[in-house]
Amino acid sequence: MIRFIVFIALFFAVLALSPLLLEEPGYVLISFGRSIFELTIYAAIFWLTAILLIVFLAYKLLHGGFKVSVKAWHKVAFAGRRRGIANFNKGLAAYMLEDYQSAEQLFAKSAEPAKRQQSAYLLAAASSAKQKLDAKTNHYLVLLEQETVKFDKTNLASLIVKIKLLMNQARTEAYEKSRALLDDNHQLIGHDSRLLSLEIDLCLVEKRYQQAVDHLVIARKDKTILDDKIQQWETTAFYGVFTDIIHQQDQSHLETYWHSIARKVKQRESILFAYCQVLAEQNITEPLTKLITPILKKQPNTRFLKQLRSLPIKQSEPLIAIVQKHLHSDAHNAKWLSCLGHLALMSEQWSMAVKAFRSLLKLEQNQQEKQYDQQDLKALAIALSETGQFQSANDVWLTIHDCSKR
Repeated sequence: MIRFIVFIALFFAVLALSPLLLEEPGYVLISFGRSIFELTIYAAIFWLTAILLIVFLAYKLLHGGFKVSVKAWHKVAFAGRRRGIANFNKGLAAYMLEDYQSAEQLFAKSAEPAKRQQSAYLLAAASSAKQKLDAKTNHYLVLLEQETVKFDKTNLASLIVKIKLLMNQARTEAYEKSRALLDDNHQLIGHDSRLLSLEIDLCLVEKRYQQAVDHLVIARKDKTILDDKIQQWETTAFYGVFTDIIHQQDQSHLETYWHSIARKVKQRESILFAYCQVLAEQNITEPLTKLITPILKKQPNTRFLKQLRSLPIKQSEPLIAIVQKHLHSDAHNAKWLSCLGHLALMSEQWSMAVKAFRSLLKLEQNQQEKQYDQQDLKALAIALSETGQFQSANDVWLTIHDCSKR
């Protein structure tokens, strides 16, 4: 609208000035050095307009051409990087589709062009690890290390994955490299649960059980680590500590160490059974019976009784007496029948074991669900064999075999 008004104004101005200019066109003199140029007003306006138009067109052409040339140069210069990013994305897709061979090749190919060396080498190492190609995995980890040293700040995620890849190789050399990495970054272990978990796992592999126990104090306070995982660590770590003490020293030192543990810690089933396992293996009967008796007199849960049957207790008569008292009150209790059968088997009271397990199997007729498991059946088969009932034992073994196929 404004342009239209300006155009109308100019139009009427020209109409008003045209008669004057036609009667008296006027002249324009331009002096440049010794040269003098004489032009009419019409010629001056014409050449001024022409010059402005030429300057405007030249500006547009040069400006547009510069834009085109920069765009073309950018397209040519960054073509390799675009191809690298495309290969990196294809590698991610292949990795997700579990095509680890293609993923490894694509990640290795895209590392330099895509300018994503750390991520690409890390994923290439993970892909080769999935193929069980330890040599290639280590090659990519070396390339990753070369890229990592260029930065002052440690990439925690890359460090964690690198240690995991090394530990998954399950070789002495790989464990040594993992230990070196963890020791170099020991200040981070207490601040990151993932590194702490790797440290504990590696300590258990290295049989540094006491150090693992020390780390477990911190792990217990970390809410991100699952309790089941901590119990697994505690079982292995404390069993290793107890075994080392009994082998390297004697029973008195083992009992001293046990009493030095906090009461709250000793009450955890994982630690209690680790200690009981060592006592049973060393045939240290009296302390073992004293530990189990008060728990057995109460109403322990099914998990406790299932763990109890795995202990190689050779002199289990006091414990058998307690279980029999429970059965006097409830003769058809499946968990107590199973417990009695296993305790009798461990103390080589074969007939008692057979009787207990057969009573356990009869409960199935009155119950909708099975009250026994394969471990009960195996114990029954062993007891039957020891009493000379080989055909019955063979039938039980066949039952176990059929159950395992389902």
